[in-house]
Amino acid sequence: MRRLSEAELNVLSVLWSGDGRSFGLGEIVDDLKPVTGWSRNTVLTYLTRMEGKKLVEIDRSSDPHRYRAAVSRETCAAPERRSLLEKVYGGAAGDLIAAFLKESRISEEERERLKQLLDEMEV
Repeated sequence: MRRLSEAELNVLSVLWSGDGRSFGLGEIVDDLKPVTGWSRNTVLTYLTRMEGKKLVEIDRSSDPHRYRAAVSRETCAAPERRSLLEKVYGGAAGDLIAAFLKESRISEEERERLKQLLDEMEV
């Protein structure tokens, strides 16, 4: 999967927020307006183009049309993570993780999950 543009990510973020449910155009416009300032026509143009890229599914059998993400957040996140890891940290995953942990607080639950993950990896 290729990396997403910021605009595509904005649109998909709205669609992912529905946990698989479809959205009407008005709902998407209302969610994007404060972030992007886009008009209804601009949002519709993005949705149509993203359908062509197989990022969005459009249900044309309903009136009005309904829109849903055709790709998962995780599918899109993987190339973004790889790019950041290679570009900024030269592929050193440990350095990336250490930087995140130094800059943000994590809960006890997250800490335990990280410990478990490291144990499972036999690091």
